[in-house]
Amino acid sequence: MVKVDVQPDGSMLALRDARGESLRFHAIWLRDNAWDAATRAPGNGQRLIALRDIPPDTRILSAVVHSGLLTVHFAPEDKRVDYDIAWLRAHAYDRVAPRTSGWTSDSITTWDRGLMDAVPIGDFGAVQRDPAALRAWLAQVRRYGFAKLAGGPVEPGALLQVAALFGFVRETNYGVYFEVRTEVNPTNLAYTGLGLQAHTDNPYRDPVPTMQILYCLENSAEGGESMVVDGFRAAQRLKAENPAGFDLLTQHCARYEYAGEAGVCLRARRPMIELAPDGEIVAIRFNNRSTAAITDVPFDRMADYYAAYRRLGEIIDDPAMEVSFKLEPGECFIVDNTRILHARKGYCGTGKRWLQGCYPDKDGLLSTLAALERQQRQAGQQPAAA
Repeated sequence: MVKVDVQPDGSMLALRDARGESLRFHAIWLRDNAWDAATRAPGNGQRLIALRDIPPDTRILSAVVHSGLLTVHFAPEDKRVDYDIAWLRAHAYDRVAPRTSGWTSDSITTWDRGLMDAVPIGDFGAVQRDPAALRAWLAQVRRYGFAKLAGGPVEPGALLQVAALFGFVRETNYGVYFEVRTEVNPTNLAYTGLGLQAHTDNPYRDPVPTMQILYCLENSAEGGESMVVDGFRAAQRLKAENPAGFDLLTQHCARYEYAGEAGVCLRARRPMIELAPDGEIVAIRFNNRSTAAITDVPFDRMADYYAAYRRLGEIIDDPAMEVSFKLEPGECFIVDNTRILHARKGYCGTGKRWLQGCYPDKDGLLSTLAALERQQRQAGQQPAAA
């Protein structure tokens, strides 16, 4: 049983359940979040009015609960709006929010080497034909920040078929997709046989590419294993060891630059560890090859900043943080480039190693996953067939 109490001045109301717990909602918030046909377009849910169209003196005249709905009567519009109580609970803001910097969303799980025995993986054929398999694979990418995909075709450009499962590819100066193999006079150290420190790609872009796919076409060289590190877990370790150093890397910008090709000079200025205003970790930018001169840290804090920068690198390099695997032809892995650092171990000149990479965007992946999850919920609400 849910009861509703309206503040005498009509500025807010409180929903109270049988246990006495309450959730408060302001009148202006409720009016702004009305889902009636005059406020929201029935087909796409977009607002038909702006905040300027809602009277600033909006208040609640009355509110009643019935059949899982809350009906609110607003003044001065003399307007009644029905709200689904389950929706209100899901969108309640009258909760104690975390305020300690460095927290992460409940939708993700940070990890270290312990994930080696349970590397998230999907089957290419299954995710192509079965929405449930695609939903499960995308959910792993959201939770862990990366996942492998096996059983794909061994043909150039096959990575675009992977991206098409959930979204679109961002074209850059490297093209729609790029080759990762040894070159003479390479424009980027990724095109050599050298080992690479775990890093995020393209921190010199703003916005940075949010996802990356690396697809294996040939891998007969000795070595060359792929490696991933959870940047959010690395940041959490740094904060536990050195809170002041963590704060330095979140409160001051580093600078990144790439000018390895004629006509290209990319620059960005962002923190190595980026937080939302409420302290949530939202991005990591770490790439020793592309870090430019750091000039945005005050003189009296620069030594401590560099100590924290060094320690973050040591944590990232710690074998206890890494998950590694060697891709076979037709396999690929996808990483959340705002969170997961990836690396390659060095390989020798015998044999060949040929991967292709591209940059799809995370909003497409999360959109596809959300749509699949909505379909699953709606199917679960349908009555069983006779």
